Amino acid sequence: MASASRDGTPGDRRKNNAGRTNRKNTSNDNPRGQRSAGGSAGRGASGKSASGRSIPAGGKGHAHKGQQPSTKKRHRKGRSTPDVEAGRIRLNNARPARHQGGSDESGHATYVDDGVRLQKILAQAGVASRRGAEEMIAAGRVEVDGEVVTEQGLRIDPDTAVIRVDGARVIIDETKQYLALNKPKGWQSTMADDQGRPCVGDIVAERVMAGQRLFHVGRLDAETEGLLLLTNDGELAHRLMHPSYEVPKTYLATVKGEVPRGLSRALRDGVELDDGPVSVDGFTVMDVNEGQSLVRITLHEGRNRIVRRLMESVGFPVTSLVRTHIGNVALGEQRPGTLRVLGRDEVGALYKAVGM
Repeated sequence: MASASRDGTPGDRRKNNAGRTNRKNTSNDNPRGQRSAGGSAGRGASGKSASGRSIPAGGKGHAHKGQQPSTKKRHRKGRSTPDVEAGRIRLNNARPARHQGGSDESGHATYVDDGVRLQKILAQAGVASRRGAEEMIAAGRVEVDGEVVTEQGLRIDPDTAVIRVDGARVIIDETKQYLALNKPKGWQSTMADDQGRPCVGDIVAERVMAGQRLFHVGRLDAETEGLLLLTNDGELAHRLMHPSYEVPKTYLATVKGEVPRGLSRALRDGVELDDGPVSVDGFTVMDVNEGQSLVRITLHEGRNRIVRRLMESVGFPVTSLVRTHIGNVALGEQRPGTLRVLGRDEVGALYKAVGM
């Protein structure tokens, strides 16, 4: 089993192999969790975990007297240690590589100082979210160059490493796809529907049959139409859906009743719903006519039917709803049921919005 120091290299070989870029892991005499010559399998005295995340520690890890504690957001919720039991049952979403053989599978993983962390590569390949990939690694389901890897944070070269999950080699160099869909009203935000209802998967069926692996970023309920992103970039999709990154989403809603201008302040201050409070980032009354109003709502919440529940709670139920923006990506004049490829600037702005 491979163990990692904080820079992603095997702990017991780091001292004797400083300066080399490729390493062969032949053995590890240290029990799991103990410090090795150059690092630790888990949390070491350096104050960082194997994934590179800062943690409180004694000695150098303490803040100097008078310093304010870090206010940096944690973008991951839940346990700090991957859940092995969850990793054993987690679904592997990767599309297996067409050619399963690998000539470089020596039985020992090769590590690279400036390589990419294994869990990030698995997330980008669509195997699971990065957290899910960490759980699968901890459960012993991942092999690199023929060696089972159970420690987090190992750095490898994605261009040369042979990676397998549950014995099947996965694609790690697939060309990334970024698409915008105008989801029609009445369609399900799923790639398949067991009741035979029209769904997003029907629109991209030809692309999927041609070998593209796509999944939708978040959902829209069946009665809501508008912008839905599809991609095979697992890490970007995970971050866009995570509420801590606060990616804004904008909707145009037609509601019953004549909305007063003063409602904007109340919605910005926050409204209590059954599953917790919610506040909007922006609210504008666009038009009021014959007992109904057209409003524009911007918020970064992603809870189920959040816009409909919010407006109903303040006495203005939604009769029609369209999502027009996700971050800087706009629906524009795109017709319902059509796809378009995102431009380089749009993709770059999404990456920037989630810190990638």
